Amino acid sequence: MAQWTSAMGAAQLARLLNSQQDRPAGPGTRRPPAYRALADGIRLLVLEGRVPVAARLPAERELALALSVSRTTVAAAYEALRAEGFLESRRGAGSWTAVPAGNPLPARGLEPLPPEALGSVIDLGCASLPAPEPWLTRAVQGALEELPPYAHTHGDYPAGLPALRAMIAERYTLRGIPTMPEQIMVTTGAMGAIDAICHLFAGRGERIAVESPSYANILQLMREAGARLVPVAMAEGLSGWDMDRWRQVLREAAPRIAYVVADFHNPTGALADDDQRRQLVDAARSAGTVLVADETMTELWLDEDVDMPRPVCGFDPAGSTVITVGSASKAFWAGMRIGWVRAAPDVIRSLVAARAYADLGTPVLEQLAVNWLFSTGGWEQAVDIRRGQARENRDALVAAVRRELPGWEFEVPKGGLTLWVRTGGLSGSRLAEMGERVGVRVPSGPRFGVDGAFEGYVRLPFTVGGAVAEEAAARLAAAARLVENGVSGGGGESPRTFVA
Repeated sequence: MAQWTSAMGAAQLARLLNSQQDRPAGPGTRRPPAYRALADGIRLLVLEGRVPVAARLPAERELALALSVSRTTVAAAYEALRAEGFLESRRGAGSWTAVPAGNPLPARGLEPLPPEALGSVIDLGCASLPAPEPWLTRAVQGALEELPPYAHTHGDYPAGLPALRAMIAERYTLRGIPTMPEQIMVTTGAMGAIDAICHLFAGRGERIAVESPSYANILQLMREAGARLVPVAMAEGLSGWDMDRWRQVLREAAPRIAYVVADFHNPTGALADDDQRRQLVDAARSAGTVLVADETMTELWLDEDVDMPRPVCGFDPAGSTVITVGSASKAFWAGMRIGWVRAAPDVIRSLVAARAYADLGTPVLEQLAVNWLFSTGGWEQAVDIRRGQARENRDALVAAVRRELPGWEFEVPKGGLTLWVRTGGLSGSRLAEMGERVGVRVPSGPRFGVDGAFEGYVRLPFTVGGAVAEEAAARLAAAARLVENGVSGGGGESPRTFVA
């Protein structure tokens, strides 16, 4: 019986491999043999999760034709991967990817760093900050005081607690978007909200238009739901959304859903202006596409001169085109897994009905904690703390990266939690691999793209500041030197322990 569970076509693997671009070799730098470069490329794709473990690789002849190399080169690369434990083969069954014994399975998204690694590795993978105390403790204490009446019920509220739904609706109304509680469903984080929307509107094989780049975990969620992702390139820097491209894609591809992060886009930090929002909604309406607007970053403006535009749903007064997703996880704390959907009442009813076959509902105690924050003014004070933390971290990280890596390019966003950095021609995948070895964890650009795009980028979140930001930049510079010197597989510098 074959040990592989999926298959990777030659053309698809060639696209992923060709996307790996390194800086041209400098004087005295030795290029690895062609077979070694090919083996390293496949190994990187496996380590990043872009080629799944237990995926059957194309036959040697097929891959050689797709890459325009000799079959001998592919055979030697496969043999090197088998020797390193990244490939297994059986006569008649082909060859499939693996990971060596003792290595953790690669993640397909951006999973948090295990707690035991926090002392030696600086985590720039997860764009989340510690809880803004004392507000987390106060919110939980307030929730406990409100809990007894709910404890006498079954505890299942598929649409969310009525009090929290009403409070969220009121907050939209205060933002100039009249909203009824019947237009709100409380979910288990924004991921739970988008998962529910995808299952309702986009069955397996349906097209979903996404920004390119976009949030890695959402892209992976959509892939695993069987969606066909249609990337729409973002404009350079912080200018954001290219409306000509969006109109063309929505008109020609007719995707069932379009997913956008208009408020401090993840990963670029761009902020869509009123005109871009209006045009996005108009284009989606004309194409018959449901526009999912992710507002998880909307309250994380960091500079005083930011003039926040109207919510995307404000340009859809009939409520027939835009579905809005919000969350407490980015603005407050990632451990507070409370999200919500704002949509037309009939959409909310359909989402709630489908929940009977999913998670049934969201934890009551956490809903009560968020409701306490909203109703007491604690939310505003906690988010103000969060803005201050993110602003200080952003400024420290920007200064440190500019000092340690002057050839890297980026624009400083006025909000959000991430910096999107062009790495001066270095492979983001190789930087991520070398970063693990020198003690800094950083996600490479291709995790935020489709089919290997953005190899020359990394995403840096505003999660560390002060001396930790300086040390993180120094370790990134060390990783960059290893990539420039052509270091691969095994050996290298050891991580330095850093205690904050």
